[in-house]
Amino acid sequence: MTHRVTLRPSGRVLDCAAEQPVLESVLAQGLAIPYGCRTGTCGQCRGRLAAGKVDAGPLPPLGLTDEERAAGFVLLCQAKPATDLEVEVQVLEGFADLQVKTLPARVERLERLAHDVMGVWLKIPPVERLRFLAGQYLDVLLPDGRRRSFSLANPPHDDALLELHVRFVPGGAFSTEVFERLSTRALLRIQGPLGTFVLRESSPRPILMLAGGTGFAPIKSMVEHAQVAGLARPIHLYWGARAERDLYLKALPELWAATDAGFGWTPVLSEPDAGWGGRTGWVHDALVADHRDDLAAHDVYMAGPPAMCRAAREAFHSAGLPDDQLFYDSFEYSAR
Repeated sequence: MTHRVTLRPSGRVLDCAAEQPVLESVLAQGLAIPYGCRTGTCGQCRGRLAAGKVDAGPLPPLGLTDEERAAGFVLLCQAKPATDLEVEVQVLEGFADLQVKTLPARVERLERLAHDVMGVWLKIPPVERLRFLAGQYLDVLLPDGRRRSFSLANPPHDDALLELHVRFVPGGAFSTEVFERLSTRALLRIQGPLGTFVLRESSPRPILMLAGGTGFAPIKSMVEHAQVAGLARPIHLYWGARAERDLYLKALPELWAATDAGFGWTPVLSEPDAGWGGRTGWVHDALVADHRDDLAAHDVYMAGPPAMCRAAREAFHSAGLPDDQLFYDSFEYSAR
């Protein structure tokens, strides 16, 4: 059985199988709406149900607050249509020409970037090209059917190799493989590009960026793309980590700040080293403290652990940032 789903305010209409989440139908029919994790955690694919009923699963999804559920919001990566639907959700432009591909990839280079972060550079077959937007991610497809998601850290113009930043997760099957057994010339299967965490380049507002841990990877791609594209908007990065050693590519934002007058950055440590003279505490608190009076005049992009993203969303909302000026990628770490 299929149901008709109307997306408002665009008026786009599509058919969705009753057993298929709405997001899957949208993507399969060449459209794009905001989405990230596809597991009901990040909350990016939320849309307000204006008419109809959905099967949203037995448990409330982590990606929605009680207030959002009460207001009629559902997560479209989980919601399956039980009737014809009308859903209020933004249809994004600029994704139609991107083709999601499943490709073999050879490990070209491995480099320990920090005690718990491995840089992995992949090379796809020379007859192929993976076109993507800065900030998107790919999935590594494992032999048992599982998949692991990693942001592309290289910008689209520099795509000879695909750069991933893999954090070691205790009990994580794939990260253990990467740190203990993966070698150069090993073959992986990847699928991408995925996600809608990308720069909205038509906006005139200055940009604030927030990275937690390896959330620096998609931010790196965005900043390097913005510099090459000549994006004439100031960018300020707040990068949160436990200790200074966790700022694993610290020389890069230092270089950007030294060579680009429009770029600035603020490292923030939650467990600072002795002698650290910089900012301390939670990184989103530092951003709000600096921009409490003008946060709504900015676009904010953030990437990192789910707990950071949830806390930051609440803090930014309380400080007056409109929902449609916040873009984020909430990382989920998959343990064994």
